[in-house]
Amino acid sequence: MPVPETIAQPRSGVETDTGPGRPQPATEVLRPHAEHAFADELAALAAADDRPRPARWRLSPWAVATYLLGGTLPDGTVITPKYVGPRRIVEVAVSTLATDRALLLLGVPGTAKTWVSEHLAAAVSGDSTLLVQGTAGTPEEAIRYGWDYARLLAHGPSRDALVPSPVMRAMAQGMTARVEELTRIPADVQDTLITILSEKTLPLPELGQEVQAVPGFNLIATANDRDRGVNELSSALRRRFNTVVLPLPATPEAEVDIVARRVEQLGRSLALPPVPDGVDEIRRVVTVFRELRDGVTTDGRTRVKSPSGTLSTAEAISVVTGGLALAAHFGDGVLRPADIAAGILGAVVRDPAADRVVWQEYLETVVRERDGWKDFYRACREVSG
Repeated sequence: MPVPETIAQPRSGVETDTGPGRPQPATEVLRPHAEHAFADELAALAAADDRPRPARWRLSPWAVATYLLGGTLPDGTVITPKYVGPRRIVEVAVSTLATDRALLLLGVPGTAKTWVSEHLAAAVSGDSTLLVQGTAGTPEEAIRYGWDYARLLAHGPSRDALVPSPVMRAMAQGMTARVEELTRIPADVQDTLITILSEKTLPLPELGQEVQAVPGFNLIATANDRDRGVNELSSALRRRFNTVVLPLPATPEAEVDIVARRVEQLGRSLALPPVPDGVDEIRRVVTVFRELRDGVTTDGRTRVKSPSGTLSTAEAISVVTGGLALAAHFGDGVLRPADIAAGILGAVVRDPAADRVVWQEYLETVVRERDGWKDFYRACREVSG
């Protein structure tokens, strides 16, 4: 079946359109896509990769896993870790994409589902932008296809009037499509994926045609398991996915490492001046979040109440990044307790009534009595009023 040029045309990944005649290099955007930000690593892996590759994959499964988990190539090139967690989780995710079964990344907010999804697509297909963002208002057309209504009214239904979705383009090009927050999408729209994933076919009933997926096509979806009651996946759709659960970091050291790496990357992208010796405050943020999240202090001696928020690793990264900006622009260049106190308060106190009580109790029973935390206690008391 012939494929219209609008579907088959791959993205160059070099420029973005900033207006008539004004393309903008990808290196100048605020947040480059993974395939641009880590282009050198992907190229080095491709050059060193002599293992079998599935159809239309840019790298072998081994190289994709190495790209996510990090390592050192024979030529000395260092591949930075994109995901810090159990190796088997990444191996199962990559192996799933090498089959005809779709991948569902499941976990609480802040467990790097979107991050892993983007980097998997970048490593497998060289393009992470074939994306459907799931919301309560996502229409069926976002997954299947839409119409250019000017052409439709002028000439009637035709392939030229059809506007392919990211999923349709991925099917035609043999690439990896992404669906973010699948459980936020209405159930009847979710089920549009059933035929696509089971039959690898997208019917075009208006034209009496269909688009069949070519080898290399697959789909990665993400879902927040705290939203299961919003739009639970039907059993028919869930069977089409292999579900991989992304856990929270297992140890404080692992979480500190993740936060430190991401804060450093964000600081560079935002052109923030480097702030030395910030690891102590990063460790303090991680400790507070883990204790409130787990409902017990690190030493196991004191039970504490948990607030309504998730206090995820992603939120810890945001708190530290905000503190970094304060220290760099309004402080003395050193990340201090006063720089992170307001961010922690905002992350913990989501419900002004219940969460404020939880936070005050934690401050008075845990933080106040902890050695070396006096400055942090005073800063938190000040911003808490």
